[in-house]
Amino acid sequence: MGIDSPAAEIAVVDSHVHIFSHETISGRERVCASEPWFDLLYSSPAARLASPDALLAAMDDAGVSCAIAAGFPWRDIGRARAENDFLADAAASSGGRIRWLANVPPLSGDDAAREADRCFALGACGIGELNSDAQGVTLGEPALLAPVAEVCLAAGKPVMMHATEPVGHGYPGKGTATPERLLAFIIANPALPIVLAHWGGGLPFYELMPEVASACALVAYDTAASTYLYRPAVFRAVLDIVGPRRVLWGSDYPVLGMDRFLRKTIALGEIRGDELEAVLSGTARRVYGFEGGETA
Repeated sequence: MGIDSPAAEIAVVDSHVHIFSHETISGRERVCASEPWFDLLYSSPAARLASPDALLAAMDDAGVSCAIAAGFPWRDIGRARAENDFLADAAASSGGRIRWLANVPPLSGDDAAREADRCFALGACGIGELNSDAQGVTLGEPALLAPVAEVCLAAGKPVMMHATEPVGHGYPGKGTATPERLLAFIIANPALPIVLAHWGGGLPFYELMPEVASACALVAYDTAASTYLYRPAVFRAVLDIVGPRRVLWGSDYPVLGMDRFLRKTIALGEIRGDELEAVLSGTARRVYGFEGGETA
């Protein structure tokens, strides 16, 4: 299938997907018993857990060149290490089609920093998806994330963080990583490249305030789970505020179907032709620093 013109010639990057190891997929109930956030999201057998093969098949159907697989926000450092090794192996076996973000439990302190450093040596292109609620971190106390942030700064790698809306409907996993809390973390880490998932929980709208725009100069926003959260006009609204070099297309696969969401994104007509390459590919390659893209 794949996407239609005018984006057919773009090497599309899905900047936000999730995959799990066979051990986690086959042992869902066991993992649910030890990881509360995983239990919240995946205790129902109807909640999809995707394998690397399923992801690659979805990418083929959608005409997606590359996908960035985000780590789950584990609390246990041992489980995080095992899943990070799985992600590294999946990426190595994909011929460059899968890139990955490591996840480290921030409350593990120096162990988290060492794990981040280890994962960068294995090829991780960033850290994420960090989730303050899932991992017991208070974003109002950014020093709790300082060891991991220091490793990311030294390596020139971004942190991708879960973000949520302070208003609107509730849903499993929504959490409390709202714009004011995220902004406190951003201000405390002014040199750290940050990607905020799910349109930053609405933070880009506050960039109409000059002081917020200045603080968020190194922040990019991904589009993951858009159709669960916003009307299609969110694309045009955010692009008009922050520009295409700070918006990354991401599906949140398998939460959203990759092919369907990509087709819908194109069909909306909210992204101008001169913005498509950046939103669908270039921004992700630049921010995550691969295949010759500029670094953030």
